[in-house]
Amino acid sequence: MKIDVIIPTYKPGKEFEKLIGRLQKQEYPIHKIIIINTRTDIFPEELDRSNYEIEITHIEPDQFDHGGTRNMGAGMSDADIVVYMTQDAIPVDEKLIGTFAKIFEENPDIGIAYGRQLPREECNIIERYTRRFNYPEKSLIKTKEDLPKLGIKTFFCSDVCAAYRRNYLLSAGGFENPTIFNEDMIFAGKRIYAGDKVAYVAEAKVIHSHNYTGRQQFHRNFDLAVSQALHPEVFEGVSSEGEGIRMVKATAKYLVRNGYPWKVFMLVYQSSCKYIGYFLGKRYEKLPMWLILKCTSSRKYWKNS
Repeated sequence: MKIDVIIPTYKPGKEFEKLIGRLQKQEYPIHKIIIINTRTDIFPEELDRSNYEIEITHIEPDQFDHGGTRNMGAGMSDADIVVYMTQDAIPVDEKLIGTFAKIFEENPDIGIAYGRQLPREECNIIERYTRRFNYPEKSLIKTKEDLPKLGIKTFFCSDVCAAYRRNYLLSAGGFENPTIFNEDMIFAGKRIYAGDKVAYVAEAKVIHSHNYTGRQQFHRNFDLAVSQALHPEVFEGVSSEGEGIRMVKATAKYLVRNGYPWKVFMLVYQSSCKYIGYFLGKRYEKLPMWLILKCTSSRKYWKNS
């Protein structure tokens, strides 16, 4: 089974070089590492090419799109499986690619699989628990039958580290293009409704987390909500708010139980920023463009749309 890794990059730093180093040490052979870099004056002069081929394509900033750029990568590949990663996701071990290969070899009816994200050492306690909440230790194969139990988490998938059968992805039309955000979940949701399966593979582990500020959470959740509002065929009738409330309650209990009750105030602040951003994003059509541009983290999307 031939596997390519596709990595969109923008001003990649030391974490990206570490990612490439870890990929070069993978036990399961990688056919090719495809890097699609949004052109700036920042890009490593040298990359580790010790075991596997690297192909680099530079694009202009106005050419980047979360869905379109990833479709471009799939079009540059002739592999059976494409593994999408972000530039700051670091494989925990040398078995990441092999773990994805195994799930596809053992389950010919699965077209999508995504991995587990573990927190960085410097990750704050709230985000650390969020990682655990969203990426549990137990693997799971999700279908449309899980919607009553899992709700919107049935559609959850993250291109921080996710693998797709390439022909399956392309024959289904690829990722939404253009898209403001959330291309992975939109695609997974459509495939769930089509009767397909999405695998969460807890053994496929990467280190990836962010200590976002309240302001950053506001912008991200605005864009997330816009992506959902633009795709009622996927998200209408499947509430996100209930899952969000469940996570806040679980996080608050965790903080108190582990001796950090004062952190609940930060949790409430961050959750409020998320909710306000989400609330406005779901109603973006009623907002003036000047306010949308204040709320979004993807100004280019609106200027091009």
